[in-house]
Amino acid sequence: MKTIALNKRASHDYHLLEHFEAGLVLSGQEVKAVKNNQISIKGAFVTFSENQPYLTNAHISPYKFAGDLPGYQPDAPRKLLLKKSEIKTLLGKKQSQGLTIVPVKIFTNRRGLIKLDIALARGKKQFDKRASIAEKETKRKIARSIREKG
Repeated sequence: MKTIALNKRASHDYHLLEHFEAGLVLSGQEVKAVKNNQISIKGAFVTFSENQPYLTNAHISPYKFAGDLPGYQPDAPRKLLLKKSEIKTLLGKKQSQGLTIVPVKIFTNRRGLIKLDIALARGKKQFDKRASIAEKETKRKIARSIREKG
């Protein structure tokens, strides 16, 4: 499993509750661009249109060797491939509990397919962010002191 893109802001801005693995519907040149790390999922989110999930606000740059691509939109919504039961779960929890669905990372699986790790998330308040930063700093201090003593 090779990680292609990571959304570091997701774990900073949200409490990630439940993860799902989804496929992405991409054109040929988009696949090549994604495998060359020409994708950004910073600020991206999942929306639903007619009960179908779409990755919105993700930027896939045009593949430089693809030639002229008339009408190509780098920020166009891209359909996600999920099981019906997973779609129902996501829709139900999003509507009833007021959760957000955010992309966490894009990776390739063993067969070379491009997959997207999405998570049901609840937004963090400002004091939650401060607490998580303080917790990370104490873990770093503990690890540093252990290394110095050992």
